[in-house]
Amino acid sequence: MKNLITILAFSALFLFNTDSVAAQVSVAESSANLKSNTSITDKRVGALENFLEKYNSPLAPYSGVFIETADKYELDWRLIPAITGVESTFGKRIPYESFNAYGWANGEYRFTSWEESIEIVGEALRTKYEDKGAVSINQIARRYAPPSSTWAGKVKFFMRKIEAYPLDFDLEV
Repeated sequence: MKNLITILAFSALFLFNTDSVAAQVSVAESSANLKSNTSITDKRVGALENFLEKYNSPLAPYSGVFIETADKYELDWRLIPAITGVESTFGKRIPYESFNAYGWANGEYRFTSWEESIEIVGEALRTKYEDKGAVSINQIARRYAPPSSTWAGKVKFFMRKIEAYPLDFDLEV
């Protein structure tokens, strides 16, 4: 009976959601814009948090900050977390107390908190990259990580993994 209720609740959730997950899926290809086409913040936060927890990332509790910052600067919600995957294994390999999960200034820059780091990197991606014509991951890579020929592909890989990560539904009250 418990399983039947869970299945029915999940089915109702899916059927009455006009923004289906399938409609939100977009692949981060070389010409992909940085702006995400989804506006369902709570689902993105949950998916990102679950994804980062899978990697034992110290950034998992800041999933909401990633989403808010991406929305504020009109960036793809997966971009900043994907960069942390490439640069620091999602914040696990950083200089001591630097909060620099982005390889910022070749890892030499020290932020005062995770929130500050997300904000500064988000603002810079908007103002120093996208607003100046770098609107695809490949274009960002030329400025962010020269002379790497693999950085863009790795960022796109993590963006796809983040987007495809399933939500854990806790339907029991």
